[in-house]
Amino acid sequence: MAVRISSLAFGIVAAVLLSPASAQEGGPSFDCGKASGAVEKMICGDAALAKADRQLASVYAAAAKKAGTPVPGWLRAEQSGWIKGRNDCWKDSDVRACIEREYTNRIVDLQARSRLVKFTGPVTYACTNADGEKSEVIATFHETDPRSTLIERGDRTVLGTIVRAASGAKYEGANLMFWEHQGEALVTWMGTELKCKPLK
Repeated sequence: MAVRISSLAFGIVAAVLLSPASAQEGGPSFDCGKASGAVEKMICGDAALAKADRQLASVYAAAAKKAGTPVPGWLRAEQSGWIKGRNDCWKDSDVRACIEREYTNRIVDLQARSRLVKFTGPVTYACTNADGEKSEVIATFHETDPRSTLIERGDRTVLGTIVRAASGAKYEGANLMFWEHQGEALVTWMGTELKCKPLK
């Protein structure tokens, strides 16, 4: 029997199972008979989006298992918030592209933060801003698809995904740009520009 992974139930249900019937039928992880809203209905009618939903349910279950039993409240709340954000894609000018982007970003985020894929690091960088003030950033690089990095500075951690660059490896995220080139890194962190070098 297909199980609907709602914003409230996803954190509990996905950690336990991914509906066999839904997977066999090529549908998403939730019951399309109970789909509500334009976004859920679009997912049910699109094989690629349904596949992305099944993949996310599997990744979420792995992250929940690694986080421990019972599933931490913060992870359930985070997933519920993500579902709300995904469902807001009906407001976007390109609804399908928005949904696809939301799934990709969430899968990468869970895989990186829960260390479900191979990773390199952490690497500590000594950084200087335009006023000569010094600080450190810590980067961990993950073999997600697309590749990603988690950048830590102070008490904050931001995820960046790789983007095209003329040279080196460039990652972008929310208020983040990390561009590694020829042994150095240019970092834009919450509007502050930093020049960084890895500590030996």
